[in-house]
Amino acid sequence: MTTFLKNLIRNRVMLFMVLPGAIWFFFFSYLPLVGTVAAFKQYRFSREGFWASLIKSEWVGWDNFKFLFSTSDAWLITRNTLFYNIAIIFLGLVFSVALAILLSELVNKRLAKLYQTGMFLPYFLSWVIVGYFAFSFLSMDRGMLNQIIGWFGMEPIQWYSEAKYWPYILVFVALWKTIGYSSVVYLASILGIDKSLYEAAMIDGASKWQQIRNITIPLLSPIITIMTLLAVGRIFYADFGLFYQVPRDSGTLYSVTNVIDTYVYRGLKTSGEIGMSTAAGLYQSVVGFVLVIISNYVVRKVDKDSSLF
Repeated sequence: MTTFLKNLIRNRVMLFMVLPGAIWFFFFSYLPLVGTVAAFKQYRFSREGFWASLIKSEWVGWDNFKFLFSTSDAWLITRNTLFYNIAIIFLGLVFSVALAILLSELVNKRLAKLYQTGMFLPYFLSWVIVGYFAFSFLSMDRGMLNQIIGWFGMEPIQWYSEAKYWPYILVFVALWKTIGYSSVVYLASILGIDKSLYEAAMIDGASKWQQIRNITIPLLSPIITIMTLLAVGRIFYADFGLFYQVPRDSGTLYSVTNVIDTYVYRGLKTSGEIGMSTAAGLYQSVVGFVLVIISNYVVRKVDKDSSLF
């Protein structure tokens, strides 16, 4: 105990620095874990409060999970969630790394910061605002795209009724909003690479592309692996705002816009079944955890230094 107290006193400055983050994780990540028991109960709220209602609610075991997976939409929402996340992870990685490399190669650093700020800005916009931006382009009557199509003598497209266009629209909007943020991580890593490596390559006659291929990308591979592993952990989570606000909750688009998160939200809004929504959240968390463990194990076998743990 004496040694423990001495370590606390010795590291008190560092501990105070991490204290706000630790408090945040305790209240918003660890404390809510107790509520996962609602996934196995038929939760019914009473005036006695949340915890009393949770304790007194009927235990139903795996019934909430059975209800979630026995519906006809179970395969559809799982397929959509996986498809969009895989596409966004892969394309986001490619474009984020490419953007970071391009920004790092700009000679005018003030101009590079201007570009970086402009590309970073969409990340701070809420999905409600992004949804209205998309509507300004896709509106049937006054949308910019339909006006451009009309200039070429073509019939306007009812974007919010044609499901075939939305896989591309949603992926594009997701990339537009997040690429600027993701590229910052890779740009910081690129700026940390020893410049003498590039100078030696230039002396040996290496072209700019050869420098990128043989120096930049290999040295970025550890951070690329870590970022990808973290993204894989959330592959069963979909950005609710993207799939609910951007398509404007159009019923004709559910076949391509309905994912696990929107499905649970609509089910909770119509039926009020908290147990079912908790079961879906627990299912997503468990699958994400398993995927991270498996992915990290594979990476660890290939390159131990690139793994998370």
